[in-house]
Parts: sequence; C-alpha cells; structure tokens
Amino acid sequence: MRTFLTSVCATALVAASIAAGQSDTLPAAGGDIQITPIMRASIQIEFAGKVIQVDPVVKTDPKQQADLILVTDIHADNLDPEEIAKIRKPGAPVVMPAAAATEAGTKIPPPTTVMANGEAKTVADISIVAVPAYNARRGPKPGEFYHPKGRGNGYIVTLGGKRLYFAGDTECTPEMKDLKTIDVAFVPINMPSTMTPAEAADCVKVFQPKIVYPYHYEGQKNDEAFFRAFLRGTQIEARVQTK
Repeated sequence: MRTFLTSVCATALVAASIAAGQSDTLPAAGGDIQITPIMRASIQIEFAGKVIQVDPVVKTDPKQQADLILVTDIHADNLDPEEIAKIRKPGAPVVMPAAAATEAGTKIPPPTTVMANGEAKTVADISIVAVPAYNARRGPKPGEFYHPKGRGNGYIVTLGGKRLYFAGDTECTPEMKDLKTIDVAFVPINMPSTMTPAEAADCVKVFQPKIVYPYHYEGQKNDEAFFRAFLRGTQIEARVQTK
C-alpha cells in the first residue's frame, strides 16, 4: 500500500508517494500527530506517547500496541475481537457502539466504553464525540439499510487542539454536514453501501475539513482520481491512500 499526498487546491494535481506504513504528520499543541492509514477502515493515530487504533482488523500490516481502540460498527471490516486482543495494551479501553458490544460479547473483555450517537465522553484522557453513521437511502432491498441509524458510530477525537473525524460506514448525513472545525476527516467511498466519490466530495465541501482522506475502500485508482477532481479548486487538502 502507498499513500499519495495531493494538494487539490493547486491547479495541477501532484502526487508524492510514501512507503507503506509511513505516517503523515499533523502539527498540534504538545507535539505532532502521526496519522497512518493502514487499509480500508483501519487507521493508526499516535500523539503524545499514546497510540489510538481505529477499526483494527488488518492482520497483515504492522501496528503498534494500542492505548485506546475505537470500533465503529458490527461488521467484520470494523469489528475483529481477535485482532483487538492482539494489539491491545493491558487495560486499554475499547470504545464501541452498543450493537458492537453485543456482537463481540465476552470476546472483548473490560474495560470497554459504550457510546451512543451524539454522546461525548473522555476516555483514556482523550475527548471523544460519537457521530451518527448510517444509510438514509442505500440498502440490500427496499425497506432495509446497510447501516441503520443508531447502530454505528463515527468519532471525533480531539488531540492537541486538533479535531479528527472518523466517519465510519455512512452516507452524507445531516449530522455530518453540521460538523464544525474539523482538521482531518476520513470519509468512506465504499460502494454500494456508503458514498460515491462525488457524493463524498460534495459532503466534504459542506463541512470543510482542512484535510480529508477518502477511506474504507479497496484503493481503486479511478475512485481516487474522481474524488480529487471533484475537490479541485477548493481549499481542502486530499490525502489519498492506495494499494
């Protein structure tokens, strides 16, 4: 996997490749935040000596041991108790929605913190807000949604004064559009269950994060190119991960 950093506010799209596993850096109060997109929904965040793992499910990529783990939903590409046990430091809390806690059962032992949509808590001395993540239109058949409202969470994590948003499995929702002062956003372009690149870009234009990563997808080059193109001319910096 490689990460291509692309400034989409420039007139030309210039990509700089970064070796797999190398982190992007975000300056923050108290030190730099290291951001390592791993694959699909799995992300590693490092700040002030702490490691946060978001949806750790990928077993083939090296990860650091986690001080805090965030789980967004119940599916196998978000919730993997075996991988969580592997990378969890002793006593590290796992934050997840109630449905994920029920799905995991005793496979994820305490300490765990269940968060409902809209809740704000401080866990492991880190401020976390749970943002609704859901489908409003898409589903496997009429009357059903891939991700029903109330089941999954996105998360806003504040580190060193910077607000990082991990959207989870979601379409462009009113709650996402209402977000303010987001420094880094991870938004899904995982079709058919979340958003197209155009939909994700349009949503991002509304809440205006400073930096955005499309994520939770297989790294299709066409999707990446479309996403960058749809953001051309904005002041939003797109950082695109690919295989």
